[in-house]
Amino acid sequence: MKTLHIMDTTIRDAHQSLWATRMQLGDMLPILPKMDKVGYWAIEAWGGATFDTCLRFLDENPWERLRAIKKHCPNTPLSMLVRGQNLVGYHHYSAEIVNRFIKAAHRNGIDVFRVFDALNDIRNVRDCAAAIKESGAHFEPALSYTMSPVHTLDSYLEYSQALKELGADSICIKDMAGMLTPYRTERLVKALNENIGLPVHVHCHYVGGMAPANYLKAAEAGASIVDTASAPLAFGNSQPAVEMVVAALKESGYDTGLDLDLLFEIAQYWESVRERGHYKRGVSSLIHMQVYSHQVPGGMMSNLVSQLEVQKASDRLPDVMEEIPKVRAEVGYPPLVTPMSQIVGTQAVFNVLTGKRWSVVSREMKDYIAGYYGKAPGPLDREIVKKVLGDTEPLDPDTPPSSLVTTSYDDVAAEAGELAKSEEDVLMWALFPNESRTYLSKHRTEERTEFLMAEESSAIKEEQTVDINQIKELIKAVEESGIGEITVEEAGSKITVRSPKVAEAGATASTSVVTSPTSTPTPEQSEPPKVVAQQSQPAADSGPRPGTWVPVVSPMVGTFYAAPAPDKPPFVAVGDEVTAGQTLCIIEAMKLMNEITAEQMGVIREVCIENAMPVEYGTKLFYLEPVLN
Repeated sequence: MKTLHIMDTTIRDAHQSLWATRMQLGDMLPILPKMDKVGYWAIEAWGGATFDTCLRFLDENPWERLRAIKKHCPNTPLSMLVRGQNLVGYHHYSAEIVNRFIKAAHRNGIDVFRVFDALNDIRNVRDCAAAIKESGAHFEPALSYTMSPVHTLDSYLEYSQALKELGADSICIKDMAGMLTPYRTERLVKALNENIGLPVHVHCHYVGGMAPANYLKAAEAGASIVDTASAPLAFGNSQPAVEMVVAALKESGYDTGLDLDLLFEIAQYWESVRERGHYKRGVSSLIHMQVYSHQVPGGMMSNLVSQLEVQKASDRLPDVMEEIPKVRAEVGYPPLVTPMSQIVGTQAVFNVLTGKRWSVVSREMKDYIAGYYGKAPGPLDREIVKKVLGDTEPLDPDTPPSSLVTTSYDDVAAEAGELAKSEEDVLMWALFPNESRTYLSKHRTEERTEFLMAEESSAIKEEQTVDINQIKELIKAVEESGIGEITVEEAGSKITVRSPKVAEAGATASTSVVTSPTSTPTPEQSEPPKVVAQQSQPAADSGPRPGTWVPVVSPMVGTFYAAPAPDKPPFVAVGDEVTAGQTLCIIEAMKLMNEITAEQMGVIREVCIENAMPVEYGTKLFYLEPVLN
């Protein structure tokens, strides 16, 4: 008999699975000192979707978040989730970027690295393993657990042995979809203990409700660690509640030794955060219980619901759930974990919404089928491969996908330029260049604006002082309104501020505001000036077109991109002759780049949307005049 250790997932996987990773750092900090006193084996605090969500939605620097959490939890090891060669992104990065990122994460506070590959391809774990071992941190590789004709007990043991040879300190069974049952758990834990001999860490999502029983059988079979979350962020798509597991093991040979009173005090805090943010509780519905059929992980389920809501197609969820196992089988039974969960799930959404299976295929799905994510666990459907790849040759199976990524740290640093002030900034840019450009531009602009305002105010005569707070409010209003550029003129002095978000989208709107200085502003003058400006919009509908022109419409809600990259020429222009299946544009949706192709041969007669503009389902993108053979 031995104590069962607990890793807390509340501030990473739990709120990613239940609250779409929208919790802000300010909600975490007040309770972290008490969580630090619990005696957890580790607190999972970083990685997964937390990195890009900080940039995309929360206007937070993920590195600063990590440092702040570590400062408030000095006594408890911090853990992060790493997607193998994908790190915390959605495609492979070079060995140099992987090495620098891992070491920077350790330097900023990470003690335990849980590393998984969506395909259980050992080649995608090697670079991470080397960097972790060099840094002296704890290396915990994970088995991406799933069920299929090609996933067997022997295949998991073979993969675990390869991970042990890379220097694993412990092995995690990552049950992201809640597919484990108590007796499967018992068999797998016993087999790992007998054949591999490393501490076994069991990670289960509650989903269908079996996770607590899995943990009991795991403890009896010799597991060392399990993952739980505070009750307000437990159950449903999340992990079991720590209070439940601790209470269940009291007075047993596996007693965790954790203080239930302290855990409930912490839970009361998280409950207040949940109520204040109007977040839902974790619950298991019938569709959750059907996980043993559709195998959709909790986090993926949350994303699918959000995706369908955006596409105004929430009623199609049952159809999508039915489609997912079909797509998964056609592409070789990949485990449904990031990024494969997004790639497979999004393909199922497209197949359902378009009514034409495999008519829209994301660039990421094409890359997976071509072998650029790694080796598929099972055979791929030949007809699907032919339809998706056409004449493109797949990657040689003996070529590691990561060897094709040659972007160096210096390349990224040169691209980021003066916006990157540290190695962490450059690494952030390497993983998410668009989001990092927006974030860093905004915050560098704020720094420059404060400097300029200080200089301008000192140059103005004492009787012509500028209300700096008023200008700050004005600049904030500009950011919120979406105006591209603002010029503030004050007593002959001029300050110009450009909104990085709007600049990124290509808008050209601008406005000027002239204020009249006074020694003592009146109440009316103390109010921030109102900003009125016209923002650039897509070209207005120019009326009826010739009857021979056929519209090409967006099959989804997203962002229109006319070119494969900012520095590349457009896919097509007016007057271009295109063939059936030729890429016309990209719609970025659901974190994937989805190529929209021509259904027939023809000539592009009109491009209806400006680059980087948002589009709705059914928005006309092009007009094409078919060419008859």
